[in-house]
Amino acid sequence: MVTDDLLKKVDKSKMPRHVAIIMDGNGRWANLRGLLRSAGHTAGVKTLKKILTTAVNLKLEALTVYAFSTENWKRPLTEVEFLMHLFSEYLEKEKLEMHANNVRIRFLGRTEDFSPLIQSQIQSATDLMKNNTGVKFNIAADYGGQDEIVRAAQKLARKVANGEISAENITANVFEDELDTVGQPPVDLLIRTGGDLRISNFLLWQAAYAELWFTKTNFPEFTPEEFIEALIDFGNRDRRFGGVTKD
Repeated sequence: MVTDDLLKKVDKSKMPRHVAIIMDGNGRWANLRGLLRSAGHTAGVKTLKKILTTAVNLKLEALTVYAFSTENWKRPLTEVEFLMHLFSEYLEKEKLEMHANNVRIRFLGRTEDFSPLIQSQIQSATDLMKNNTGVKFNIAADYGGQDEIVRAAQKLARKVANGEISAENITANVFEDELDTVGQPPVDLLIRTGGDLRISNFLLWQAAYAELWFTKTNFPEFTPEEFIEALIDFGNRDRRFGGVTKD
């Protein structure tokens, strides 16, 4: 349980504005216990609720989680179907509590590829929380960083073809306006659980200057305390954005 004393250990002046999490290790957590992978995904959802609650308590500006990648469709059909069911169940059960906590939800990726039911639930949750002013909670689902960049380039190409903008006027800021995270700050801290040391096609543009924080802890065991540990570590880093050291 996150206590007020633990929350006070985070220096708000050095806290990241935008944290992204690759929630990895659900399957490994289940395998280590002789359980089905579905049990790991279910446990991961419970962990996510705790992390989002911590983000709300800390008044974090934005939190993005990698829920389902474009490559995850290649997993066994039974696992994909379970993940879709879990995603649907999560939205239905949690949206009212998120709304009560002033969370504003957004979905990143090709949401049009989901079932009509899930698309309806995505729209319902988005509409419900659209005027909230608390944590910007982004769920990356059917998402890939390269795919997002390609989609943004296609949008701009159509605008150029229609005479809405000239190619010479396409700047980094103009490009960012076509990304799924439009209007949100870049990622300051990227956390990956589960022990792997890679970013797996996640927020490639937004995390260009993000600080990386890896842990061997599988996501179902990733506690709010360890989340806060990552935030404290971030606050102690010297971010240079390609510049020279202060020393």
